[in-house]
Amino acid sequence: MIDVVKLTQDSIRCASVTPDDNGAQGILIKQLKNMGFEIYDLPFEGSGSYPVKNFFARLGAGAPHICYAGHTDVVPAGDSEAWTHPPFEGAVEKGVMIGRGTSDMKGGNTAFVAAISKFLDNHKDFKGSISLLITGDEEAEAINGTVRVLEWMKDNNHVPDMCIVGEPSNPTKLGQEIKIGRRGALSGRVTVFGKQGHSAYPVLADNPLPRLGIMVAALSEFQLDDGNAHFPASNLEITSIDVGNKADNVIPAEGTFKFNVRFNTEWTASSLEQKIREILSSVDKNFNLEIYKCNAHPFLTAPGQWTETVANAVKKHTGLTPELSTKGGTSDARFIAPYCPVVEFGLTNESVHQVDENLKIADLELLVDIYTDILTNILS
Repeated sequence: MIDVVKLTQDSIRCASVTPDDNGAQGILIKQLKNMGFEIYDLPFEGSGSYPVKNFFARLGAGAPHICYAGHTDVVPAGDSEAWTHPPFEGAVEKGVMIGRGTSDMKGGNTAFVAAISKFLDNHKDFKGSISLLITGDEEAEAINGTVRVLEWMKDNNHVPDMCIVGEPSNPTKLGQEIKIGRRGALSGRVTVFGKQGHSAYPVLADNPLPRLGIMVAALSEFQLDDGNAHFPASNLEITSIDVGNKADNVIPAEGTFKFNVRFNTEWTASSLEQKIREILSSVDKNFNLEIYKCNAHPFLTAPGQWTETVANAVKKHTGLTPELSTKGGTSDARFIAPYCPVVEFGLTNESVHQVDENLKIADLELLVDIYTDILTNILS
């Protein structure tokens, strides 16, 4: 039986800030090898700015094939002096483990590995297969990680029947939420054009800023949708306004603003761009709209047997009926959704990316039991 607390501490002590691994994946690989997993080392580079360490591991063959997806990379710790304990120590105080990556998401990774060990103690001859997709590139560019491992899995006949991502899915208490989808994310830049001139002679110039202000207001005030049965309403937020004017007596030639949209399944990236262009055109024609990033499209795993299996295991061990949620930002689940049904369930997220990120030891041990039940219900 794996000691999940010690395994988590060992993982935390590897300062695996993207893209450095510092031994974090080796901690998991050692345990998986001991349980008979076949390990595929899958480093990728080329399309991103740095090489990334990833691995895929599989035990068993055939269906049902359940996969766990996780990441070992973490965000920087920031000012280590502000931490109660060193951020890469994994100190435990009063039933709480403190450290960068405890909740996001090394605790989820180690809980699943410990759950496999617990499951195998009673099901050595199970039918089907268990796999893990572990990347070191989730917190940054996400170019040479999960996306490319999934392509390799497809090419090598390792596409699973279902997947669980160990992201910290619960706001404050284990058992509150299972993520069954996520909204898309789109970012754009609008440049509004005019004619530069002296502010004392406005008739000789064309000030673009009043029009820019009306455009900002038009986008901010437009209700994109009312949400639907599974998603909250889409929202567009203005994130930057920039003129770059260094003189207070000059009418500028142009001004720009940026926006970010979190959109649900009522939209596609192209239909959303079309609507934004339509709103802007109702104000003025002399502008340029550039969609410079759409790094996530909305997805939904429809409630069914897979979500019910996870929800039942969560309810059994926490006493809570989890909400099937689509709230929050993006995760690597968006890359997995086109391949198989995917849900996210892990620890709590109220301390992620913060000073003194932490997990409750009781939650970590409970997560092992939940993951074990999921494996048992799928494979036994």
